[in-house]
Amino acid sequence: MAMQRIFKKNIHLSNTLLSLSNISSSFFTTSLHHDFPHNLQIPPFDYVPQPYKGPLADEIFAKRKKFLGPSLFHFYQKPLNIVEGKMQYLFDENGKRYLDAFAGIVTVSCGHCHPEILDAIMEQSKLLQHATTIYLHHAIADFAEALASKMPGNLKVVYFVNSGSEANELAMMMARLYTGNLGMVSLRNAYHGGSSSTIGLTALNTWKYPIPEGEIHHVVNPDPYRGVFGSDASSYAKDLQDHIDYGTSGKLAGFIAETIQGVGGAVELAPGYLKLVYDIVHKAGGVCIADEVQTGFGRTGSHYWGFETQGVIPDIVTMAKGIGNGLPLGAVVTTPEIASVLAQKIQFNTFGGNPVCSAGGLAVLRVIDKEKRQSHCADVGSHLLERLRALKQKHDIIGDVRGRGLMVGVEFVTDRKEKTPAKAETAVMFEKLRELGILVGKGGLHGNVFRIKPPMCFNKDDADFVVDALDYSISKL
Repeated sequence: MAMQRIFKKNIHLSNTLLSLSNISSSFFTTSLHHDFPHNLQIPPFDYVPQPYKGPLADEIFAKRKKFLGPSLFHFYQKPLNIVEGKMQYLFDENGKRYLDAFAGIVTVSCGHCHPEILDAIMEQSKLLQHATTIYLHHAIADFAEALASKMPGNLKVVYFVNSGSEANELAMMMARLYTGNLGMVSLRNAYHGGSSSTIGLTALNTWKYPIPEGEIHHVVNPDPYRGVFGSDASSYAKDLQDHIDYGTSGKLAGFIAETIQGVGGAVELAPGYLKLVYDIVHKAGGVCIADEVQTGFGRTGSHYWGFETQGVIPDIVTMAKGIGNGLPLGAVVTTPEIASVLAQKIQFNTFGGNPVCSAGGLAVLRVIDKEKRQSHCADVGSHLLERLRALKQKHDIIGDVRGRGLMVGVEFVTDRKEKTPAKAETAVMFEKLRELGILVGKGGLHGNVFRIKPPMCFNKDDADFVVDALDYSISKL
């Protein structure tokens, strides 16, 4: 807390200095920036943002507080007014450039305002924005075909929705209808959405309202760093079997998991876990759902889909975020057999797969392939992880460095043996990185994990800048 008070005083001092316009610019520069090393510069980028003439942060923030729901939260003590984006960079109202290492919460896959994706969206918008699936349109069919071609096994039928929460809700309904069972299982520390149904699958108390969840069970998380069994997948799988035997009727509708938990702090599941668990779930009459909302589309580098890192083929796959590079778009892909259960009734989604989102989504798939973003994530990600692991040797506050590709987590602890979350210190470093021009995410139940999940055009110079700035921020604690 003392550290936070000192930091608030520093922020207050900086703001006071800014308002004293009669102070000479040389003194102003020295006072505010004397402690930033000269070699810590954001990588050069050949782009000039448009001059911003809109309302400023204070006015927007006041309006937001007055007219938008009080549950909305914002990053940073003084919230940023972001007005423009280009590839891996964002610009605020003053034209200051930031390296976006969080990609609009792991959503901007190809880069902000990627020209080819913008072209596809705008060309389709000029012709037809909306008609729904009661009429034929080639965009949704072309996009579904392209998406199905990326899936292994018999995962060939696509349902389009508008978000990850919607995708997971539809997948859960499919599982229950197909199996005739009700019980769903997810992992502790999971995040699968915030709708009234998916909030039950989510297993972090900070995101859950006290409402009925209905037949949802949470089993021990196979977390190699904090988990009770370390990296021993078979012990975690046994916990699932025990839970089925003692905590359910013995029959399941389905099991859902992220391969690398996103909101939970970039936690990669113990190797081999999903293979063991999928067998157990199938024997209990359930289907297996892979939540690829954050790990899909080549972000892990080693594979196109996160579930492939565990050597499994799910029965249902859900996706959103990176599928649209910022468009409101999600999808559920499953087998013809499971998909057929929805034909019992009328199943319809007004905006799902609308022409504009379908054209944009197809452009995203093409750009990822054309620009070889998966291999790029593997290359840049391994460089980033290597440098972060070296930094861990230098600073005891780094308890764990984990992830793969450009889906990376850095966990901060005050005590490596006890793994005590370094909550206050993480908050200070979070602000310091913003001052230096880097925007990262935060995750984990205690908010002590930096989530580094940038647009997939993020390069090695960007990675070096992040690590150098983090090194500097830790040294200033």
